[in-house]
Amino acid sequence: MKIQTPLTKDKLAGLKAGDLVYITGDIYTARDAAHKKIINLIEAGKEIPITLKDSIIYYVGPTPNKPNQPIGACGPTTSYRMDSFMPTLLKHGLSGTIGKGARSNQVKKLLKEYKSIYFQAIGGTAAFLSKFVVASELIAFPELQSEAIRKLTVKDFPVFVTYDIYGNDLIESEVKKYKTPN
Repeated sequence: MKIQTPLTKDKLAGLKAGDLVYITGDIYTARDAAHKKIINLIEAGKEIPITLKDSIIYYVGPTPNKPNQPIGACGPTTSYRMDSFMPTLLKHGLSGTIGKGARSNQVKKLLKEYKSIYFQAIGGTAAFLSKFVVASELIAFPELQSEAIRKLTVKDFPVFVTYDIYGNDLIESEVKKYKTPN
């Protein structure tokens, strides 16, 4: 299934855990340090450098780009490290995140409550994933270097819906298929 950003609520309604999705449009990058800075700005009542409403944050710290390429290798970071920041980000309209690995039960409940989604990109495919990035622009926190916030323009960026807005969990459903009955 192909989707175009911004990731509005009507687009989210059509996505189910297990769907292979190809994202085209703009997404933001952010990892731990950038998340902390965003939360500090929100808590201080200051303007943040990105629009959260209907946006997607990709948990990635890309490597430097080679000449004539918009970005270096850009594989997903383990997502649970950003779980503590999710309540605030979701409250401010974040529609989706991309990373790897499972999320906490609290985040899964919040995703359902706020009608947001969690996608996974395949870990270990950083060089491959860079081929779907057509532009990269530094947006904020250049002092964080690879963890600075960037706006990536992607075309057909491949991800799987892991947790949908209905509370379905791809990881849980796949594990159940392979459990031996007692």
